[in-house]
Amino acid sequence: MSDRGTFDTNVVTVTRFVMEEGRRAKGTGELTTLLNSLCTAVKAISSAVRKAGIANLYGIAGSTNVTGDQVKKLDILSNDLVINMIKSSFTSCVLVSEENDRKQDLGKYIVCFDPLDGSSNIDCLVSIGTIFAIYKKTTDDEPCENDALQPGRNLVAAGYALYGSATMIVLSTGQGVNCFMLDPALGEFILVDRDVKIKKRGKIYSLNEGYAKHFEPAVTEYLQKKKFPEDGSEPYGARYIGSMVADVHRTLMYGGIFLYPGNVKSPKGKLRLLYEGNPMAFIMEQAGGMASTGLQNILDIQPEDIHQRAPVAMGSPEDVQEYIAICRKHAKK
Repeated sequence: MSDRGTFDTNVVTVTRFVMEEGRRAKGTGELTTLLNSLCTAVKAISSAVRKAGIANLYGIAGSTNVTGDQVKKLDILSNDLVINMIKSSFTSCVLVSEENDRKQDLGKYIVCFDPLDGSSNIDCLVSIGTIFAIYKKTTDDEPCENDALQPGRNLVAAGYALYGSATMIVLSTGQGVNCFMLDPALGEFILVDRDVKIKKRGKIYSLNEGYAKHFEPAVTEYLQKKKFPEDGSEPYGARYIGSMVADVHRTLMYGGIFLYPGNVKSPKGKLRLLYEGNPMAFIMEQAGGMASTGLQNILDIQPEDIHQRAPVAMGSPEDVQEYIAICRKHAKK
C-alpha cells in the first residue's frame, strides 16, 4: 500500500482551481485575486467563530444594521474582515453588505455579501455562514450603489462559506458547483466535491412553520401535500435550522426544498435578494436545481433597492416545480 492515500501530493486548492478555470476562460486573473481575498477573509472568520466564546465575541454589539436587525459582535468583525480583504485586493469598485454599503474606485467587480448569515444562532453554536455574490460593473460611470442593482443572471461568481463541523466553501463561477473544505493543517481550502448535482426530487421540506398562521394559501396547500401525500407515498421529513446557509447546504446535499415565502405580515418574506437570494439561487441552478419566488425565477428579478427582499423557494427541480404549480393556481384565483 502506498502513502498516497494518507498524504495527497497533488492537492487541488481553491486558488489552484480558480486559476485553472480562469486560464481556460482566458481571464485577466482579477477574479482569482478577488476570490483569493474572500477565502482569506473566510479563514479569519472561521478562526473567530471557533474561538468566539474564549474571545468574548458573543452577544449584541449594541447597534442595529441597515436593515434593522440587531448586530452581533462577530457580525461586525466578519463585515470588517471581508471589506478589508476585498479592499486590499484592488479588484472591487462597489461593496454591498447586510451591515452597510460603500463604494471605492479600485476595480471592475461589485461584491454583495452577508458577512455572517444566521448570526442569531451564534450563542447556541448552530452552524452559521458567509454568502457572497460577484458582478461586473456594466458602465463607465463613477461607481455607485446602483451598479449593484443587477439581476442574478449577470452573476460572474457566487458562493457561500459554512462554519459547521468543518469549514467549507461552496463556489460557482458559472461552470457548475464545487466544494472546498478547509484543511486546518495546511491552512488551505481543498477540493472535496467536484461538479455537485442536486437530486431531482428530495424527501425533506424546510421552512419556519411557526409562521403558519400568516402563510399564504398556496404555502399551506403545498405543506399539506408534503405531510399527507394523496398518492400513498411517505410524507416528507421536516428540517429547519434557521441559518440560510446551513438549510440551503443540506438541501443541496440531500435534495428537497427550502422555503422562505412571503406571508400576510411580510409579503416579500425576509431574505434579501442581492446577498442572500441571488447567490444561493445561482448555486442551486448551477447544481441542476431551481430557485423561484413561486411566480418568478429569482435570478430574473430586476432589483430596485440594494436591501430588497424576495420570497424564496429553492432546491430539487421537481419539488420546486410542484410548489410553483400550486402558487400559479392560487394566483389565478
